[in-house]
Amino acid sequence: MRPAIRIIFVIFSLTCSSIVLPAQPVNTSTTVKENEKGSKPYRILTSGKLVTIKSSKAIKNLMVWSSGGNRILEEKDINASNYSFRITVNEKVFFVMVQLTNGKTYSEKIGVQ
Repeated sequence: MRPAIRIIFVIFSLTCSSIVLPAQPVNTSTTVKENEKGSKPYRILTSGKLVTIKSSKAIKNLMVWSSGGNRILEEKDINASNYSFRITVNEKVFFVMVQLTNGKTYSEKIGVQ
């Protein structure tokens, strides 16, 4: 094979493969669509160091950790639609993971004063 034909073949192969292969897979997960819409079945209310979670569905598990990675709270088998707790450490940013009884899990970042 001549070098010019070989180069044309390589360029043609690379062009065809870049057209056929997408850069990233398309994610059609319903959880991602719900989170993008902002529709979550609970609300987190803060009043100073008191944090209250009110949910339209029953809360199964709850975990709270600080921005430094220290676990602040872990409650299992809550089975209630409301749950309140008081932050006892002197940090302002926390992450909350709420798992509902239907199996869906939500995480978000909150701030307290």
